[in-house]
Amino acid sequence: MNLKSIKIIYWITTVLLALFILPGIFFMNSPMALEGTQHLGLPHWFHEEVSIGSFIGGLILILPKLPPRLKEWAYVALGIVYISAFIAHLSVDGVIPMSFMPVVVFIVLLISYLCYHKLLKHANS
Repeated sequence: MNLKSIKIIYWITTVLLALFILPGIFFMNSPMALEGTQHLGLPHWFHEEVSIGSFIGGLILILPKLPPRLKEWAYVALGIVYISAFIAHLSVDGVIPMSFMPVVVFIVLLISYLCYHKLLKHANS
């Protein structure tokens, strides 16, 4: 795959993540979000912590010229959030189609991460 294709895939996946993650901060205390947290048996403070942390992680991913290590930590933290969400949904609801939404987001995150590293490797060579 050439560098131009990698850049395009990186930006498409990263922008999709940003569009999914960043608006969540504005709906953090909506009745639907609070109901989802209660349904999973999670405390309210945890919901706020994950919402704010995800927003910060989403910003880190799209802001240019931030240190690579900071972006690494954002990818790791968001990955943990989506894997944990998948496990929580499976534990409470069992295998239903909506349980797999965090997996879809995780796959997009993983593609963005892999492309980011290819671009970083190219920039350092």
